[in-house]
Amino acid sequence: MSESQFPLEPSAAEAQSAIADEFSLFGDWSERYQYLIDLGRKLPDLPDALKTEEHRLLGCQSKVWIVASGNAARLDFQAISDSTIVSGLIYLALRVYSGRPASEILATSPDYISTIGLAKHLSPTRSNGLAALLDFIKTTAAQAR
Repeated sequence: MSESQFPLEPSAAEAQSAIADEFSLFGDWSERYQYLIDLGRKLPDLPDALKTEEHRLLGCQSKVWIVASGNAARLDFQAISDSTIVSGLIYLALRVYSGRPASEILATSPDYISTIGLAKHLSPTRSNGLAALLDFIKTTAAQAR
């Protein structure tokens, strides 16, 4: 697995705070969606060899692949989607959770979702996909403990 770009902040709590600060700069949801798209473009592509059914995240309408590595001391996640907005959602989740100890991942609720108003502005299929992504991350952390 390639070197992870995450974590950007020292803790998951600080990552969530930074996300809230960044999204507060935008006046409306069309600007926020554009920012999500821009964030999604920052994700490194996943090698084709990892874009297999084994790494496919079920529960998403878009195609999403996610790969975990590491152990209880540090879990890293690589993920990508064929949808730019979904890739932005992945970027936010990885910013909060990737590169962190399993204990911190399990202790951190994804508060950024409600703080930035994301829950109210996602379609049901994207909400389900985000829930599946977060469940994968939490389950991986629980198994690594």
